[in-house]
Amino acid sequence: MSLVLPYANTDCMNIFLEEVSRRYPDEYILMVADNAAWHRSKGLKLPGNMEIFPLLPYSPELNPAEQIWDETREKGFKNELFKTLAAVESRLCDTLADLENNKGRVQSITGWDWIIKALSNAN
Repeated sequence: MSLVLPYANTDCMNIFLEEVSRRYPDEYILMVADNAAWHRSKGLKLPGNMEIFPLLPYSPELNPAEQIWDETREKGFKNELFKTLAAVESRLCDTLADLENNKGRVQSITGWDWIIKALSNAN
């Protein structure tokens, strides 16, 4: 699941967490997060069906979201020049929607053993 929001901050992260929880109310969500300030803010409002699994500092290679961004860049933005920021945002939304509608593809990109084991240990 993804949202295109205007900022990377605690307020936007809270909107994202609320939306994820709303879309998956009957699921337990283990969200992997890096050490961005808005991922560990005291102002974060974590829904009851969600837990954040923090990554080690300075370990972007462990973050499954980095793999999604690589896939987004590779499939959605191939050496193309956009005339407007709105065109870039539109392509981003289309590319992310395509990923969201193809759960098998996302699982193949992000379903690493350590994530699967962490999720099974959390339950």
